[in-house]
Amino acid sequence: MTPRVWAVVAFCVLAVALAVTVLVLVPWHRPPAPRADQVAALRSLPADQVAAGKAFHSALRPAGYGSLLLGLAVALVLGLTPLGARLIEAVGRPFGDHWVAQAILGAFAVLLVADLLTLPFAAWRHVVVSRYGLSTQGWSGWTVDLLKGYAVSAVIGVVALLGFYAITHFAPRWWWAWGAAGAATLAVLLSFVLPVLVEPVFNKFTPMAAGPLRTELMQLAETDGVPVRDVLVADASRRTRAVNAYVSGLGPTRRIVVYDTLLREAPPAEVVSVVAHELGHAKDNDVRTGTLVGALGAALAVVSLFLLGGWTGLLRAAGVTSIASPTAFALLVAVVAVAGLVSSPAQALISRRVEARADAHALALTSDPATFEAMQSRLSSVNLGDPDPPRWEYLFGASHPSTVERMAAARAYARGERP
Repeated sequence: MTPRVWAVVAFCVLAVALAVTVLVLVPWHRPPAPRADQVAALRSLPADQVAAGKAFHSALRPAGYGSLLLGLAVALVLGLTPLGARLIEAVGRPFGDHWVAQAILGAFAVLLVADLLTLPFAAWRHVVVSRYGLSTQGWSGWTVDLLKGYAVSAVIGVVALLGFYAITHFAPRWWWAWGAAGAATLAVLLSFVLPVLVEPVFNKFTPMAAGPLRTELMQLAETDGVPVRDVLVADASRRTRAVNAYVSGLGPTRRIVVYDTLLREAPPAEVVSVVAHELGHAKDNDVRTGTLVGALGAALAVVSLFLLGGWTGLLRAAGVTSIASPTAFALLVAVVAVAGLVSSPAQALISRRVEARADAHALALTSDPATFEAMQSRLSSVNLGDPDPPRWEYLFGASHPSTVERMAAARAYARGERP
């Protein structure tokens, strides 16, 4: 069989594997709490808290959706016209049009154009979060974190780009197979590396001082059968008032991380409730599931790009002869941007189901629905969440159940209804 026929076979196998993984490992059987309970929960929240959350998100939307639409437009213009290929060729010309220069410097040039054009929207967002008091950063701190993000992305990008285009250069007929394997491997490696190497770039972590709360959190993890190495406190207050906690790492690197803002804003019982939710993700292996889905999705994307490269009209519009050429990077960005936009509602739905399962886990682990509900109200208040967002926005991109959904789930649990 030809490489293209094998690629079609690989595409079908990977698509089936991804579908089966999602169908089996995602908790689809957890419907949202009854709307009547959600309405009752909404009415129980202070009116000024609800108004503040809705006003904040209303102020954020122009910057968020403006950046999304402009970024998509830039990707389409650079990728579906010869402009992107010409930009990459121009950047690579001083280096003799070498494929390495085109692959790395040319790709960075394409991404830099998009980043610079959407940067005003990121600054606009910072203005909004600062005006509403959620951000504690000035412009210098915001800029430093922005540059740190670019630096981390650049390091990962160099590895990914050099690896991908080295494969396409030295294995022009079978690059899709090696590329799919490499993309899947990179997705798995990042799951292990990011918590250990990247998180410290943005936050300082200190062990939580010995005391009743640390003891209770460690005992909670032991009761749940989730071994953790330590409980750390992140200095989130240097950039935000938002409260949060999470369980980071896999295996021997796993630790409970609590924002210092959460310790200041919430009583210990609510901190325990938040951590119980995060332990639910570890208990149900949500990180491993996400890693598996990401690895399969990355491999499927590479094979899809190879098959898409047979569409001569698309290549002609982009001004390239092969989708595997470094000069076609802008076209890849355009394809990924469209695919990401189209798949966003499905990704959000999967995330909401997983988060709802973690909520149910927290309720069962603590057997304290009153504290869970109080904690959800506090999270919404301090983080300026919209407790009941517009339906279209919720369906398009909400990664968590709404505040009123989570409060209603606690009320259902208190009545003896077990999800």
